[in-house]
Amino acid sequence: MKQIYTKTHNKYKTKGKKKFNFLTLGSFGLKSISCGRITKEKWESIQWTLRKKFKLKLGAKQNKIWDLIELNNSLTKLNLESRMGKGKGLVYTKSKFVREGTLLFEFNSFPKQFRKEIVEFLQSKISLKLKLVEF
Repeated sequence: MKQIYTKTHNKYKTKGKKKFNFLTLGSFGLKSISCGRITKEKWESIQWTLRKKFKLKLGAKQNKIWDLIELNNSLTKLNLESRMGKGKGLVYTKSKFVREGTLLFEFNSFPKQFRKEIVEFLQSKISLKLKLVEF
């Protein structure tokens, strides 16, 4: 009898890839419902204002915030007067393209009364639609 060998379409495994679709660190989190791009400056300003706002309300040791976005795209730009064929240009910022279902933040030790306030605050800062996910 002949043995039949089947070829697989993709020989690479998804073992090392990070998938941030489920809560792993905190008791609740914020998940994106829409797609969009977040730049480095926008992401750092969101982190800073979020930590500052809730540090004043709750104290520094009570709450824990994890940010789960790694910026992996480099955005380049050439000046407007340059001619064709002068190269790609200099890196001016980093960014991340966020897909639907990606967790942006995870929170721990926050009272339930602040959860709705956190969602409304971040929704006004980010151009993505957000959803609260609880454990």
